[in-house]
Amino acid sequence: MLLPDGDRYEDLRDGFVWDIPQRFNIGDVVSDQWALKAPDRVCLEHFSADGHHLALTYGQLTAKSNAFANALVARGVKAGDRVAILLPQSFETVIAHVAAYKMGAIALPLALLFGPDALEYRLRDSGACVLVTNRFGLSKLEGLGDKLTALQHIVLVDGEAEGAENFQTILEGHPSAFDVVATGPNDPALMIYTSGTTGPPKGALHGHRVLAGHIPGMQFVHPGLGQAGDKLWTPSDWAWAGGLLNCLLPGLMLGVPVVASPAQKFDPDLAYRILSEMKVRNAFIPPTALKLLRPVENPRGKYDLQLRTIGSAGEALGRETYLWAKSELGITINEFYGQTECNFILAASAEYGITKPGSMGKPVPGHAVAIIDEDGDIRPPGVTGQVAIRRPDPVMFLEYWNNPNATEAKFVGEWMRTGDQGVMDEEGYFHFFGRDDDVITSSGYRIGPGEIEDCLIGHPAVQLAAAIGKPDPLRTEIVKAFVVLKPGHSADAAMESSIRDWVKTRLSMHEYPREIEFINSLPMTTTGKVIRRLLREPPAAAAQ
Repeated sequence: MLLPDGDRYEDLRDGFVWDIPQRFNIGDVVSDQWALKAPDRVCLEHFSADGHHLALTYGQLTAKSNAFANALVARGVKAGDRVAILLPQSFETVIAHVAAYKMGAIALPLALLFGPDALEYRLRDSGACVLVTNRFGLSKLEGLGDKLTALQHIVLVDGEAEGAENFQTILEGHPSAFDVVATGPNDPALMIYTSGTTGPPKGALHGHRVLAGHIPGMQFVHPGLGQAGDKLWTPSDWAWAGGLLNCLLPGLMLGVPVVASPAQKFDPDLAYRILSEMKVRNAFIPPTALKLLRPVENPRGKYDLQLRTIGSAGEALGRETYLWAKSELGITINEFYGQTECNFILAASAEYGITKPGSMGKPVPGHAVAIIDEDGDIRPPGVTGQVAIRRPDPVMFLEYWNNPNATEAKFVGEWMRTGDQGVMDEEGYFHFFGRDDDVITSSGYRIGPGEIEDCLIGHPAVQLAAAIGKPDPLRTEIVKAFVVLKPGHSADAAMESSIRDWVKTRLSMHEYPREIEFINSLPMTTTGKVIRRLLREPPAAAAQ
């Protein structure tokens, strides 16, 4: 599952072979195997705003996760049961994950940003029997007890409450030795609900193989990952596939310390402080967060940054942000692509000569990716179609939880459809065009919102932007832009005219936003993706 030696993309691609052992358990490879050979090796560090940063070793992770696994078994939790984890980035989050994997249960990561309705839906739909959370998470479940009939045990990491047990007390009451369940690559291990950008969230169930499937992508985006001094951090919630599988679990498996940081509304100066104080060398930073970092002037002069590699995914990065990072951070961002159901399948790697502004890169070694039509036939370079991945693939989900019809609809022949429109150019680079329902049809043109949004944030007054198609009786749709301005700029007619002219002169006359609405923030999923559906709904309803 490791990348072969070589310094050319073609050598990596042609020489790669999947070699996943028949017995493979995520908890074992991210904890026990390292504890056997280097128990004092640091696996996790926690950033504290007061400067008192904490550390956890592989030996400690193994002992604590073993104790928690024993506690779960003692409470009747069985292999295949769902263990929900509603916590911020923390040592307890990792201990709970590792314990669930070791005993053959299915980890169900949940984001603290979820409201009561979102939590109820996921806990009820999954049938989770255990919830590991904190007092803040528990407060969101008030009044839901009668609706969560499968939930039998609640564990609090920061105290006790009626109907809930204390995490630390549980650990102290159980032995620190545990025999890891003999799972195989295809046994269920992890369920992550889709972000719901196009409909109700669905539980994407993954096997233990999903971690092995992410290793070549991590080594491609962060070449040489694991060398002396390497350390990983992401502002992304570990409840999301991005934070969990693009950073945390692969880092632990490869022996790279991972930095945890407190939950927060993203603050660019605090993010730079974390990167500097924790001596982060390798980061996964989604495009939205990177765009929020841009207003900080002279970051390398203001902060002692030691970054070696940055990967980014979740939305299209765009040319403007790509060039900004190269100029201001001195790093070529390696963009990559995937989704909850099949992650990290396309990537750029400047070190291996695969990089192009505005591109998602090429297929990561080990993955077969193509642009297909509705019938599953491969489209030639330059022709737009749907991004698809050939099965079988280790990073591909096993199924949607209790939803066989949706699972079947996800595939056409040997291809898993992503629902994302894209195009592959003559050099083999893939370019994101937009989700099927995000593509704008105007005066006969099909317009992807990504290019417009990238152009908009190049305007000196624009911090964030989203583009949608607004129904129009003459043109079918017109381009409408929602714009968040940088502090100190006025949302007036002059600004609207300036932004419109900016796009007209840089893209084309049919792509400029005929309507601009200034807003304070964009609706986003917990993963940092713009929910364009919520922006489209009011104009669509008004047109009916």
